Amino acid sequence: MTDHVGGCLCGNVRFKLTGDPAVTAVCHCRNCQKTAGSAFSVVAIAAAGALAIEGQPETYLDTADSGGTVQRCFCPKCGSPIVSKTEGLTAQGLVAIKAAAFDDVSWLQPTMQVYCDSEQPWISNLANLPRVAKSPG
Repeated sequence: MTDHVGGCLCGNVRFKLTGDPAVTAVCHCRNCQKTAGSAFSVVAIAAAGALAIEGQPETYLDTADSGGTVQRCFCPKCGSPIVSKTEGLTAQGLVAIKAAAFDDVSWLQPTMQVYCDSEQPWISNLANLPRVAKSPG
């Protein structure tokens, strides 16, 4: 069984996931776009009992399109998102770990996309844009 570790940008909140996630999803919902500061968020859906968190994340209570509550947990010091807990996932004993929070992301492979009706229209053009290895400036 593989352990995957991660944490926030400043190191104030750390976590360990024992085992692999059941699903890795690209979420295009507007709230994930806003909390990620990007066009989408990638989440690793895993058993809540397999996730151990060190430190004290803050929780922002958001409202899902279903009307249910989404707990968005983040580092209170640097603001990095760590996990999201929806009522639907929690009922199944699952949690959504923000994929970018893992220290090593090379093993992650998205297996599905959700909320595609909120996908930014320019996403499909990314492969056609010029690519630069590092910041050009």
